[in-house]
Amino acid sequence: MSAGTNRTRELITGGPVIILVEPQLGENIGMVARAMANFGLSELRLVNPRDGWPSEKARAVAAKADHVIDGVKVFSSLEEAVADLNRLLATTARQRDMLKPVLAPDTAANLVKERMAINEKVGILFGRERWGLENDEVVLADEIITFPVNPAFASLNIAQAVLLMSYEWMRTSVDEGETRFETPERVPASRGDLVSLLDHLEEALDEAKYFYPPEKREIKSLNLRNIFTHAGLQEQEIQTLHGVVAALERRWMRPRGAKPGDERNTEEE
Repeated sequence: MSAGTNRTRELITGGPVIILVEPQLGENIGMVARAMANFGLSELRLVNPRDGWPSEKARAVAAKADHVIDGVKVFSSLEEAVADLNRLLATTARQRDMLKPVLAPDTAANLVKERMAINEKVGILFGRERWGLENDEVVLADEIITFPVNPAFASLNIAQAVLLMSYEWMRTSVDEGETRFETPERVPASRGDLVSLLDHLEEALDEAKYFYPPEKREIKSLNLRNIFTHAGLQEQEIQTLHGVVAALERRWMRPRGAKPGDERNTEEE
């Protein structure tokens, strides 16, 4: 039995999903699992772990956090890893030129608690050990979390970052006087639904020659995706926007001067 561990007490599990993007060392994953177990988190997802999975090195340093290690899910892309989430927060130590709310850990933990209380599935995203998250990964998030660290020595390893956020989650979740929320009638869109819409929209915009000149395509795409991520769309709104994009696609198929319903039959042509 590890010091401070009491196996006779009920194990606390649940909380937000922790997602690690391309973690390098099994030992680091194991320390993340231990930090999660310390503060009642249990669902860990890995995106392309460098040394593969499962990892005995991870299990060895996890200090018996076997329920976290055994439940690890591995994904080949970040989009797949967050597809079922309704809310996503990204941790970063670098200034990002994006119109996203920037939250301290305690504020973020309260937000997570509020969203989970209305049955939303929430994830917290952590980047690579060496350089963190790329812009096209951060853009998938609704909010950014940054830690109040010494600006002259701001480097945190991945386990430390997860530990700090896990602590804030536990501290928030055990507060007395919890407010109970009723499940809203409107259902937030999953991250997978949002990514599907954005892919559909970009295909239509490619057809309309929106991404011109080519060297500005990346920044235009990032700005577009950030706008829709920031909007907090509901499931029904996603379906409506799919219909809007489809209607615009049919518009490009009509000859100049034709009326709606006079779309060309591309198979006959």
